[in-house]
Amino acid sequence: MRSHRKIWTTAAVTTAAVAGFVVFQNVTGDSANDSDSKAGPVRTDVRKTELKVAADGSSASLGRRDTAPFSMLGVTWTDPAAKVTGAVEVRTRSAANGTWTSWTPLETDVHGGTDAGRSGGRGSTEPRWVGPSDGVEVRVTAGAKVSAKLPAGLRLDTVDPGKGPSLHAAPVAFAAETDAPTDDPSSSETPSADPTDTPEPTPTVTESDTPPAAEAPPVTPSETATNSPSPTASDSSPTASTSPSASLPPAPQSTVPKPPIVSRAGWGADESISPEAPEYNPTLKAVFVHHTAGTNDYSCADSAAIVRSIYVYHVVLMKDPWKDIGYNFLVDKCGTIFEGRKGGVDRPVLGAHTYGFNRESAGIAVLGTYTNTAAPSAVTTSVARIAAWKLGQYKVDPAGTTMLTAGDDGNNLAGTKFVLGTKYSFKTISGHRDGFATECPGTKLYGQLPAIRSLAAGPVTGLAIKSVTGATLSGTSYYTKSAITVGWSASTPSAFISKYELLVDGKSVATAAGTATSAKATLGAGTHTVQVRATHQSGKTTLSAAATVVADQTAPSFTTKPNLALRTGTVNTTAVPLTLKWKATDTASLKEVRLTAPVAKTYGPTTTSASHTAKSGVATTWSMSAYDLAGNTSAASVSGTPVILQETSATKTGTWTTKSSSSYLGGKSYSSSSKSASLSWTFTGRSAAWVVSRAATSGQAYVYVDGTKVATVDLKSSTTKYRDALWTKSWSTSAKHTVKIVVVATSGRPAITTDGLVYLK
Repeated sequence: MRSHRKIWTTAAVTTAAVAGFVVFQNVTGDSANDSDSKAGPVRTDVRKTELKVAADGSSASLGRRDTAPFSMLGVTWTDPAAKVTGAVEVRTRSAANGTWTSWTPLETDVHGGTDAGRSGGRGSTEPRWVGPSDGVEVRVTAGAKVSAKLPAGLRLDTVDPGKGPSLHAAPVAFAAETDAPTDDPSSSETPSADPTDTPEPTPTVTESDTPPAAEAPPVTPSETATNSPSPTASDSSPTASTSPSASLPPAPQSTVPKPPIVSRAGWGADESISPEAPEYNPTLKAVFVHHTAGTNDYSCADSAAIVRSIYVYHVVLMKDPWKDIGYNFLVDKCGTIFEGRKGGVDRPVLGAHTYGFNRESAGIAVLGTYTNTAAPSAVTTSVARIAAWKLGQYKVDPAGTTMLTAGDDGNNLAGTKFVLGTKYSFKTISGHRDGFATECPGTKLYGQLPAIRSLAAGPVTGLAIKSVTGATLSGTSYYTKSAITVGWSASTPSAFISKYELLVDGKSVATAAGTATSAKATLGAGTHTVQVRATHQSGKTTLSAAATVVADQTAPSFTTKPNLALRTGTVNTTAVPLTLKWKATDTASLKEVRLTAPVAKTYGPTTTSASHTAKSGVATTWSMSAYDLAGNTSAASVSGTPVILQETSATKTGTWTTKSSSSYLGGKSYSSSSKSASLSWTFTGRSAAWVVSRAATSGQAYVYVDGTKVATVDLKSSTTKYRDALWTKSWSTSAKHTVKIVVVATSGRPAITTDGLVYLK
């Protein structure tokens, strides 16, 4: 039969009698304002089965058997100070498909709950989530020492967490802040449930009196009773608070935003099994990070059920001195944060998480095992957020150190000995193993604590400008007309970033939220230094490396306008070779020059000429545009018409012979070996090219322009060539000119063959 204990309350607190207890409904803090606060308690079911111990006391077992449904289990024993120095292993049968798991070890280096001053409770392994199961087998062995014995009272404890409300929980590590600090945090306190509601039945405990044996038949409950007897007045710690929130000062406001937290009501806590009022620390100096040492192979949709199961395991199965779930907060692998021990998430609730150092600290447990597996970023982000928020309430640096007073004798994993009442230095975000001889929070997660401290304390890391849209990068500088959009990234999650600022020449020109990745700016003409400044929630700031941005609205210019000239090469009536020339400059930086007609070509900023061809007898316009890196443009053009003058149109002297071939322009050409024989053409244009045939026996000719000898041209070629523009000349403007060729009659190869003259008008 459960005994009863009267707990006095003040008028400011709503109470409800549940199964013989007076239960505080949201006794303190602002838990009711967190997610899913309207959910109700969930019925859970606990079953206890004694293990069969071997005659020599060195092993114990529970044979494979069918069971009532359960999802979490653990092995407990009578003396909380006793240790299992060997191994505790279980295997379970899936209720979904009937398959049995392999043997799974249970972690036995569990902390001793509360510090000195609270007695009672049971020794235990860590509880392990196995998912919906309906069969189990257990084996326990003592250590290797001959004298090693197992502790008395060994039993298997299973928990069915019941069906709770769906949290629809997505990873919340990067969720937007929904609970901004207020001037009076206590003013938002409301009951977490309607006190007039009829609560769900309390969890039941079924103890088997069937002697354990291998392959035993299904357990038949022989006795069903309510959970552990209610504590008597003498169970209370001398410092336990017996008055509700009305006797407490307002919760201190944190220096950083509060992350989203699933309330106890949200995960379905049955407050009737934990009726004692919460106890409070005078302040908070540190947080200890834990892992629950269960499986990582769980669905985050089951996280609330896992938290419920841990709660029942701590309270019903481990009993005094736990009184409630030991951790202040729990975080699942998706980053969802759950309220743990009752008393108000914004209060310095005394937990039972790090034996010897529960005073002036809070415990954050991550669901799963992180010995060989690193925690996901969603986990480290949420752990850092809740740690920073709690420490921020007491102006504690998450990257600093503090002095904690040992609440009992003990030692940690590194071998440090602790003496009751002596102060020891701890990092303000420490691992469980720093205060107790345990592997917790797992080697991998422990190795991530420096990164968690950095996230919590700031500043923002990895801040860099990634893009400047509306500008062109050339070398190390960007060029724009005026308007730009600067994009950035940071390795610190946005949940820790209060704001970003875009700086131009050291001055803030735009402010963006911590979730933003870009901002706009309009620049005046000239060269500017652009940076991004990120403000961490701690107030620390980080500056990105600077980017140089040149704002330029002056268009480039063609200092040499486009012009055309005939060039050497093979001449066809449809393709007369010519050269297009120009020169463009810009006050800032020329990017390119584009030819847009009659063909499309793009040239680099240092190119000033290009070879092309044009159709004879057709006027062609050559259009060009110059672009600078800022995007400013200017245009220019030139027109020209190549004209072919056949040899027959020339004025001739001396002897010339007509030659016919499809290789000649027009199918014919003139040839002469007579010394001083000449051909002359008169035209009006700005460029001219003499077109000839060439071979190994070709001779030489003199070229006269407007009566003046300007060149001696040798037509000799190792390969035969036709329609070859061998000599060219250009003028700055179009004018009337006469070009005359004269046969030199070179010894041994006097002949020359001419195909005409081309000029550009």
